[in-house]
Amino acid sequence: MTRFAVAVTILIVLTVGFAFAQDSTPKVQVFGGYSVVDADRGGLTGSKVDAALGQPVNTFGISSIPRGWNAEAQYNVDGWVGLVADFSGRSGKPITSESAIPVTGIPNETAYTILVGPVLSYRTKSKLTPFAHALFGYDRTRLGSSTIVGPSSTVASTSSSYTDFAMALGGGIDYKISQRFALRLGQVDYFHTSVNLNTLYDGAFGTAVIEGLATRQRNIRFSTGIVVRF
Repeated sequence: MTRFAVAVTILIVLTVGFAFAQDSTPKVQVFGGYSVVDADRGGLTGSKVDAALGQPVNTFGISSIPRGWNAEAQYNVDGWVGLVADFSGRSGKPITSESAIPVTGIPNETAYTILVGPVLSYRTKSKLTPFAHALFGYDRTRLGSSTIVGPSSTVASTSSSYTDFAMALGGGIDYKISQRFALRLGQVDYFHTSVNLNTLYDGAFGTAVIEGLATRQRNIRFSTGIVVRF
């Protein structure tokens, strides 16, 4: 993972070095903005969490909408083909309180992803530039440590993390505001992660406390923000 991050950093530095060679197509463009993920929780349900943590029925629910950020550095080989390094982070509580007596101390989930891959852009005289990309890399998901105080008992969880393959297949549309700036109207990706949720939750709550969860997730990611063109 560390070697991969170093390689991506070197790639970005090299691509920025070519930025002076400008033409009608920007050689380098950088995107930054907001993202939201429709997360696949892999079979995790409120009733499973109720039973695993020894709480009354309907104590817990599940949230599937973590929010975060998305950033990209893109080097355009020509008007059509480019190479993208994509970085993203998201956070939220996968488990929610549904009890009439509020549950406190629910652990937070954070995740960071590094992806690289090719991008195809369709550039015309119009201000709109649609694009499609296929990105591949790694995702690291972490559950923080906490002390959950429920209606019937208190449960301690420890920090747990998992790192594995991830990919994003999708695209979007940029709207040119000026020679230097564009607005990413929307980017939508089929966002695949390979988190073994059994291992992740075993590390947090103990072995086999929560069982039968997925080892791969089919998520959808939406991003929007500003593109700076060099």
